[in-house]
Amino acid sequence: MSDRYARRFVAEADTIDELGHVNNAVWVRWVQDIATEHWRAVAAPQFVDAYVWVVIRHEIDYRGNVGPGEEVVATTWIPGVPKGARFDRCVEFHDAAGRLLVAVRSTWAMIDRATQRPQRIRAKIAAPFVSADQAAD
Repeated sequence: MSDRYARRFVAEADTIDELGHVNNAVWVRWVQDIATEHWRAVAAPQFVDAYVWVVIRHEIDYRGNVGPGEEVVATTWIPGVPKGARFDRCVEFHDAAGRLLVAVRSTWAMIDRATQRPQRIRAKIAAPFVSADQAAD
């Protein structure tokens, strides 16, 4: 299983702000979208049913932007092993020329759907999201 996940986003008319490019809030929504999609695509179905993720921190570096109709490729990965109920997730957005536009590092907490309380991330839940080198550390 790959520890990285990618997808494309297109700057539609409703994502453009008064400066003519993708609004900062849209980049955050796209981070949420790719993170959720990655979780649902890779995690075992019983874990998807049992847990939900919430963001507790975003750190975002904006280095560029795109305008209407332009496309970006987002790539996400987990840069390390979980710590209790949390792990960090990175997302990078590149334009068609491969230039890094936005780099994000977020901290997420795993919540038990039934109790709505944080739940420690066990190794078998994290395994599909981390590389073999990370898991061995």
